[in-house]
Amino acid sequence: MESQLPEAIRQRIESCGVVAVLIIERVQDAVPVAQALLDGGVTAMELTLRTPVAIDALRVIRQEVPDMLAGIGTILTPQQVQEVVTAGASFGVSPGTNPRVIQEAQQAGLPFAPGVATPSDVEVALELGCRELKFFPAEPSGGLPYLKSMAAPYFHLGVKFIPLGGVNTNNLETYLGDPCIAAVGGSWLAPPARIAAQDFDGIREQAQTAAAKVQAIRQGLTA
Repeated sequence: MESQLPEAIRQRIESCGVVAVLIIERVQDAVPVAQALLDGGVTAMELTLRTPVAIDALRVIRQEVPDMLAGIGTILTPQQVQEVVTAGASFGVSPGTNPRVIQEAQQAGLPFAPGVATPSDVEVALELGCRELKFFPAEPSGGLPYLKSMAAPYFHLGVKFIPLGGVNTNNLETYLGDPCIAAVGGSWLAPPARIAAQDFDGIREQAQTAAAKVQAIRQGLTA
């Protein structure tokens, strides 16, 4: 089976290297946060469905910050897949591997990356046509050493991972330096406290730091 992420989206995510993972509590913060991230060089974001305003936040970002690749995470039910598609999400992400959710995304044409933490999760996802997988929670599960061991039997199939959970600027280079990593999820870029304080300059600076680090890592790999 082919990947559930179209080539254009895969390339954008891999090129960015860091996908900002956000919990938005107020719709009015959505556009300033997205613009700050974009201005800092982070061009992909995942809005988590942990708050009731996430869908509305996605809508305004799609309208007012069209250059941002904006998706939705924490998709737990097939019904949420339909809501996400209607809102115009560029992609969807789930914390686990729920076949019903993956199949609904497939039928709805939503590019999708399920979460995995075990070989069984990986096999279910692969069976359903997924090749880009969210490794969650990354560091509590054993980090890159565990992921490399788990991924070894499947890497020849073209599978790639996006780790989230405990990934930060301190271990970014370790993760992005491995060929099984497409990008990382960055919840540290715009934490809830910084968003609540409307510290959009600080978010832009965090994004600039991350984007510069990604570029340096990639240049080092290709030098």
